[in-house]
Amino acid sequence: MTYTSAAPSNVKYADEAPHHLGLVHEHTLSGRHSYKMIVGRYPGASYGHWLDIDPVLGAKGVESTTWTESGVRVRFPTGHEIFVPARFFLFGR
Repeated sequence: MTYTSAAPSNVKYADEAPHHLGLVHEHTLSGRHSYKMIVGRYPGASYGHWLDIDPVLGAKGVESTTWTESGVRVRFPTGHEIFVPARFFLFGR
């Protein structure tokens, strides 16, 4: 995992569970690199709502993560942002 973030304790969600975000870098046997962002209840990013991230963005890492009751916003050093609405990662999805 190349980046992790946990929702702060003052951000409360309807499922009353802690939530985590992980940026995962994967290598394939063919030498390709891919990145996935996983948001869910598990700190190890083993299960949750996932999104494929452009390798150019993933390779640069994450600049900041902002958790709110409506979801989580991830900002990359390039200025790109991704917002994941909470409804996609609540209740163990």
